[in-house]
Amino acid sequence: MRFNNFLTLLLFGAFIMFSCHSTKEIYEEDYATNDSLLTTEIPIEIPEIITYKNATFNSKIKTVLCHKKEEELSLPILNLKAEDQLLVSFDDLDADIKDYYYTIIHCNSDWTASDLMQSEYISGFTDEPITDYEFSFNTLQQYTHYSFSFPSEEMKALLSGNYVFKIFEEGGKTVAYKRFMILETKVTIEAQVRRATLAEDRKTKHEIDFTIKHPNLVVADPFSDIKVTIKQNNKEDNAITDLTPIFVKNNELVYDYEDDNTFWANNEFRHFDIKSLRFQSDRIKEITYDSTFNHVYLFKDRKRPFDRYSIEPDINGKFLIKSQEGWKSSIEADYAFVHFTLPVDHISYGDLYILGEFSDWELKEDFKLEYNDEQKQYEGSIYLKQGYYNYLYALNDISTDRVDISFIEGTHYQTRNDYQVYVYYRAVGDRYDRFVGFLKTSSKELF
Repeated sequence: MRFNNFLTLLLFGAFIMFSCHSTKEIYEEDYATNDSLLTTEIPIEIPEIITYKNATFNSKIKTVLCHKKEEELSLPILNLKAEDQLLVSFDDLDADIKDYYYTIIHCNSDWTASDLMQSEYISGFTDEPITDYEFSFNTLQQYTHYSFSFPSEEMKALLSGNYVFKIFEEGGKTVAYKRFMILETKVTIEAQVRRATLAEDRKTKHEIDFTIKHPNLVVADPFSDIKVTIKQNNKEDNAITDLTPIFVKNNELVYDYEDDNTFWANNEFRHFDIKSLRFQSDRIKEITYDSTFNHVYLFKDRKRPFDRYSIEPDINGKFLIKSQEGWKSSIEADYAFVHFTLPVDHISYGDLYILGEFSDWELKEDFKLEYNDEQKQYEGSIYLKQGYYNYLYALNDISTDRVDISFIEGTHYQTRNDYQVYVYYRAVGDRYDRFVGFLKTSSKELF
C-alpha cells in the first residue's frame, strides 16, 4: 500500500512538472523580459492568452523595420506563393556581433497564437540565423545593423493569415516581435469613406461602409465564418473588430452601419525632418551635439482642438529612415535625442504621449511626456534614427479609459486618413483564420 501511494505521488509530481514545462513553452513570451519568473516559485495556473504586438524587449535594439523590399512605406503584407519579399531590419546599439535568429509564429485574426504546429505552416527550417550585418559608418552613435529577407530558400510560409517574426538571441532570449501578414485573395471588397451619417458626428467623424463579394468562397454562416477588422492608418488602439453583416445577399455581405463603423477623424499629423543634422529644417529650432549624443530641439508645439482645419502634407503617421549626407542610410544615418515641448495646463486625469508608427502606435514609457511646473509645459525626448517622422499628441484619459487624440489635436471630417479593411475566413472544422481579403482606401476625397 505504501509503495502504491508513493508511486501515485511520484506520477502526480511528474505530471505537474510536465504541465509547467508545457505552459512555459506555449507562453514563453511571458518570461522573455523577466528572468526572475523562471523559478520554482511559479504558481501552477493557466496563463492569460497572449496577444502578439510589435514590441522590443531590449533597450539596445532600435528601429525595427518590416516592409516590402524597395517599398519602405509599405504595409508588411505578402501574397501567398508570390515572389515578393519582406525586408526586416534592426539596429543593435551595443555595436558588436551577436548571434541572432528568427522564426515565425502563426496567429489568429486577433493576433493570439493559432493552434497549428510549426510544421503545418512553415516549409523548411523552423528558425534561421540572421547573418547579414553591417557596422555603422561615420556616426556618433555606433551600432550594428542586422537585416534578413523573408521568405528565403530555407524558410517559407505555407498558409495565409497573421504572422509574427520572433527575433531572439542564441540561447532563446526574445529581443523583438514584428507583425506581418500572408494574403490569399478569395474575396473582393468595395468600400466608401464618408462623413458620419449621424448629425452630431458629421463634422468630426468618418464612416466606412463596405461590401464583401465572395463568389469563389462558400460561406455557410457569414456571422461566424467571416471576421472583419477595420483600421485607421493601421493603428491598433481604435481598430473595429466586431462587425457582422447587416444584409446577406447572394455572394455578398453588406456592412452599412450608421455608428458602429465610425472613427474620429482627428487632424493631420505633425512632422519633423531630421534627415540632416547639419542644417535646420522648418520644424527644427536647434541642433547640438557633444562627444556622446546628438540633440535636436523642435519648436514648441501648440494645442489645436479649436483651430480651423488646414491642409498639412503628411504620411499618416509613418516614418522614413534617411540620411541626407549619406549614401547608405541604413548604416550612415545617425541617432539623436529629439526634444518635444507642448505648453498647456497640467492635465490631472491622464498622461500625454507622443504617438506614431515609430512608437508602434503604443503608449510607451519612452514616449511619455513629463510636466514642467516652472515652464508650464509638457516636455520629453526620444532617441531616434535620422529620417522624416509623423506624430501626434495622445492623452491616456483615465476618466474614460481611452486614448484621446482629439483633446490636443482636434478632429475634422476633412482630415485625410488611410483606412484598411482586413477580411478573415474560418469555415466549420478549420483550425486557423485564413486572411482572404484586403483593401486600402482613403478619406482624401471628402475635402
